[in-house]
Amino acid sequence: MKQLTKAEEEVMIVLWELQKCNVASIIEKLPEPKPAYNTVSTIVRILESKGFVYHEQLGKGYLYFPLVMKSDYSNQSINKLVDGYFQGSFKSMVSFFMKKNDMSLSELESVLNEIKKEKP
Repeated sequence: MKQLTKAEEEVMIVLWELQKCNVASIIEKLPEPKPAYNTVSTIVRILESKGFVYHEQLGKGYLYFPLVMKSDYSNQSINKLVDGYFQGSFKSMVSFFMKKNDMSLSELESVLNEIKKEKP
């Protein structure tokens, strides 16, 4: 799966939220200052060429929808982060964030309990 630019990720976040929408709806959900219609339209077409988005025709316009699930992209991004900055060690990553964010022991225990719930 290809990595997205910041602008592409912002558009994908809106698409994941709305599930199916036109360019005007995407722009409406983006923060100020709003990008130009042509800018967002170009980003959507790039996302389509990367295989993240597809469209269906609605009258003279298009409705766009995500082909890649948010969880799949998040998983890939986290794995890339762990591999690139923490030599593939989730332990190193958690330790780093715990030290840098002054995570308390109770917060760490809460995270570990969530992980235990998710594991089969």
